[in-house]
Amino acid sequence: QMPFFYPAARRESKNYRIFAYSYNLINEKLMYPLKFKPILKSTIWGGEKIIPFKQLQSDQTQVGESWEISDVPGDESVVAEGADAGKNLSQLMDEYRGALVGQANYERFGGKFPLLIKFIDAQQDLSIQVHPDDKLAMQRHNSMGKTEMWYVVDATADAHLRSGLSKSITPDEYAQMIADNTICDALRDYSIRPGDVFFLPAGRIHSIGAGSFIAEIQQTSNVTYRIYDFNRKDKNGNTRELHTELSKDAIDYTVLDDYRTHYTPAQNQPVELVSCPYFTTSVYDLTEPMTMDYTELDSFVIYICMQGACTVTDNEGNTVALRAGESVLFPATTGKLEVTPQGQCKFLETYV
Repeated sequence: QMPFFYPAARRESKNYRIFAYSYNLINEKLMYPLKFKPILKSTIWGGEKIIPFKQLQSDQTQVGESWEISDVPGDESVVAEGADAGKNLSQLMDEYRGALVGQANYERFGGKFPLLIKFIDAQQDLSIQVHPDDKLAMQRHNSMGKTEMWYVVDATADAHLRSGLSKSITPDEYAQMIADNTICDALRDYSIRPGDVFFLPAGRIHSIGAGSFIAEIQQTSNVTYRIYDFNRKDKNGNTRELHTELSKDAIDYTVLDDYRTHYTPAQNQPVELVSCPYFTTSVYDLTEPMTMDYTELDSFVIYICMQGACTVTDNEGNTVALRAGESVLFPATTGKLEVTPQGQCKFLETYV
């Protein structure tokens, strides 16, 4: 039996359904906005921007990635503060289930948290890659595929990235271009600046170029096929493995006129960037307080802050401070949020 004190007016709402589902499970323990300890990864191509951007105290160098929110096995994010401090995201999924992610999401993704959030700092070009779709990834790796998006947080004057094919090629022509080191001739190369957005559905060839500082939102998957690595050698003189045959069947060979996501920036209102079956992402550029209403959304919500700072208060009275370089996860039980910027604040909002 549900407790009598839950407001009758909300018994038909999304929040009540989630509350009812999870009441016995969480035993009256209220959820709250969750911050996680970043997982910092040093890479051969990584730079030195992530540590100061996130205002961390660390001697780690060449940090190419900060995994902000992750349920990838072996790299599960750990809660940084509050009643659930020390628990990882996999444990939270087991404990809270639909109350954390939304009941439909919990069932759809088999109890796994569906998104992986990163900051990426490329001091050198990353390898050229492609990711398989759900069907191929499940068949080959028992994993979800990987559709993702990039938001350019910062960029040097000569920063660039590659996304999509610039001309039509066949799978056999593709393999030959790998062999003769001409694959870059078939890829679209973009100069970039802060605020640029690229949507990368599974199957689209891509690579992050030198000088790019990016926020990445993707499916929870670590399946990557390395297409080309510019014949670079490691400290032992070895080149990295390429996945030419695996990637041949994973690539979408469709050629588009433009692979950049175009949008019109605006202040103090949501600007939708990407809406796909795996996530919906909008950017907010706030100079004044704003109320967010998620009462009809059966999903968690993540804010990824790129600029400035704000305070966020939920309908239960929990308040969390958010600043550039931080991400916060609001559970699916969240009804409304009051966001108050400190001056100007820019962040991404994403949910499933």
